[in-house]
Amino acid sequence: MRPPELFNIKAQSAKRARTTVEGMFLQELARDEILERLGAVNRSFSAVAIVTGHPKIWATALPDATIIPDDDVLELEPASYDLVIHAIALHHCNDPVGQVVQCRRGLRPDGLFLSSCFGGQTLAELRAALSVAETDLRGGLSPRVSPMAEIRELGAILQRASLALPVADSLKIPTSYRDIFHLMRDLRAMGETNIMNARATRLTPRTLFERAQKIYCTEYSNSEGRLTCTFELVFLSGWAPDASQPKPLKPGSVSKTLQQALDEVKNSSSD
Repeated sequence: MRPPELFNIKAQSAKRARTTVEGMFLQELARDEILERLGAVNRSFSAVAIVTGHPKIWATALPDATIIPDDDVLELEPASYDLVIHAIALHHCNDPVGQVVQCRRGLRPDGLFLSSCFGGQTLAELRAALSVAETDLRGGLSPRVSPMAEIRELGAILQRASLALPVADSLKIPTSYRDIFHLMRDLRAMGETNIMNARATRLTPRTLFERAQKIYCTEYSNSEGRLTCTFELVFLSGWAPDASQPKPLKPGSVSKTLQQALDEVKNSSSD
């Protein structure tokens, strides 16, 4: 059974075609964070694949990597890579679990999977302001900001994909904008405006955004009168299973309690 198609891939391609160099600041930040994480891994990687809709920002960072478009079906050869990076695309996948499973299948044993994507706290302020404004003016809601998974849900995907040693962490990036229209211009420059199939396709009245601007300013402005806006980047990592990897202890195999171990450490340090 195929998952429902929440996102319109054609709309996504059209919006990405209008991105600007200046709009890639979060993509570049996520890239740099991934490179920093790679630098902490005591391993060299000779066969690298990067799943991304923005290949240009990786051109100089990992020039020998194979670029894979972030389509629903990934062009990853099975067991061909010792590193697969999924870069700022998972939050717009129709089947995020399937994406990570495909990446795991593309890895050789003991190969590393790394991913970055937007998390659930992203655009929380904009989402709230638009929801209240539309409820006030129309008595109902339409999907105007794409849903994004929380870090716990994203971390669970690693286990569902049978990746070993899973780790999930997040980075919140506080920003501020002159007004709601300034924020939306930035989102267009990022290629991150709404691509949901259920989105309203008719022209949105400006009165809705003007109402949202007032709500946003009242609830989420800083001392300088600028609108605060949160972006959350979630980073995921896991390893393709291999016999050489450390295994968790079996239940009941521990011979002493945590308190006993702490007491032993305390006693040894006082000797």
